[in-house]
Amino acid sequence: MAYQIDRFNNTILTSVEDGTVDRTTDLKFIGKNYAGYGEIQNENFLYLLENFSSPSQPPRPISGQVWYDSSNNKLKFYDGTKFKTTGGAEISPTQPVGLTEGDFWWNSSNQQLYAFNGTDFTLIGPQSTAGAGVTQMQSDTVIDSEDNNRVIIKGTIDDNVVFIVSNSEFVLGSTSAITGFSTIKKGLNLANTNADGVSGSDYVYWGTASNAQKLNGVDASEYVLASSSSFTDTDNAVSFEDIGLTIGDGGSISVESQNQLTIQNTTGNLIKFKARNNSGQVIHSVSVTPEGIVPAATSTFDLGSNTYKWRTVYADSFDGVATVAERIRLSTVDYQPSLGAVNNTVALRDSSGDITANEFSGVASSAKFADLAEIYQTDTEYPVGTVVAVGGKNEVRAARVTDFAIGVISDKPAYLMNSEADGQAVGLKGRVPVRVKGPVSKGQPLYAFDGGVATTITSASLIGIALESNNDANEKLIECVLKV
Repeated sequence: MAYQIDRFNNTILTSVEDGTVDRTTDLKFIGKNYAGYGEIQNENFLYLLENFSSPSQPPRPISGQVWYDSSNNKLKFYDGTKFKTTGGAEISPTQPVGLTEGDFWWNSSNQQLYAFNGTDFTLIGPQSTAGAGVTQMQSDTVIDSEDNNRVIIKGTIDDNVVFIVSNSEFVLGSTSAITGFSTIKKGLNLANTNADGVSGSDYVYWGTASNAQKLNGVDASEYVLASSSSFTDTDNAVSFEDIGLTIGDGGSISVESQNQLTIQNTTGNLIKFKARNNSGQVIHSVSVTPEGIVPAATSTFDLGSNTYKWRTVYADSFDGVATVAERIRLSTVDYQPSLGAVNNTVALRDSSGDITANEFSGVASSAKFADLAEIYQTDTEYPVGTVVAVGGKNEVRAARVTDFAIGVISDKPAYLMNSEADGQAVGLKGRVPVRVKGPVSKGQPLYAFDGGVATTITSASLIGIALESNNDANEKLIECVLKV
């Protein structure tokens, strides 16, 4: 007789039938009179003793179950949703889920400890590393040349001290030598800075400073000021080296070497050209943008005039209206016009308004071919005239004698529906050639037979009416009017 297994909270876990082993949990429950129960019972004790030790979590856990994660050497318990670490931190290269506020996560990919605040993770430490060497801000005590202790802050990037901050001026002693530094000034000192305050390497300040006493080692008083910008030396003309002259913010106008005039706008994206008209009004007519030369207003200004024309204009393409065109371009080929059906030409109407062509492809009010068809997916490529029915691994297959046929594989439909779908054209109405086996007379009805072939033998599915007679007993194509 089956017996019931209750959990500690008196809820029913499972019922164990006689002579069976229940595998509802990771422990096996043995039914009455089950032969060989001793091995199973002892294995259950062993699983409990080792806490299901495995690198993979038990597959059928219940809340409160303990598991020893042998891959991380961690003891974990199941909370009804996931196994959680009983002590220490969750270890994972990616953010774990299902943690509660206060839980820890050790990110094994970057060797950092995080705490979960109930919403997201907060980094505890250590600080992220960068580069192969030490990258950090560090307080340090050094000895000056007079054996006095000095407190500084060092900014180090990849083992190289880039700057030092000091509250006093002193000379570093030999016992505290730091590469790139000798005399330490009060304030912020860059590496390789000379005693006169000029940096002797690529270490410089980038950004805006409110004031500077020197520029490249030259006193500020030696430079021309905006308030006194006139050159008063009348004996010598102002001259510039061949490298050029720039005028305006960011060098808006520049004269470069080798007599080359360059107009550029480095602070904006527009250069305007203006001229005075006959009425004395200054008109903005042309602009230069990063994309090219454009008029200041659309459909207002001309390129050339009736009096002054451009001789030849070269371009890859024109976008707009032209009064005359000798050829029409498609892709990279230029086509000439023609009144006749000439290959690779553009068709023109003749004096009667007619267009001559060998064949038209598109929509027409009348059709050259005879049937209405639609694309259906077939399970294989069928020959023209095959009778098809719904079925097979795709939409349609060759019809059988017991099927209700839906149409016939068409060769050249007059109208093709669903034309861009994958599959074959199936004629639904009109006249099409049909695969027929056995003699047939004009006007006889044709019915579906096996293998997609039609016959005059009556079956459940009428295909159409024969439009021609043929006494050949073998399979052949017969023109038919469809009646599906």
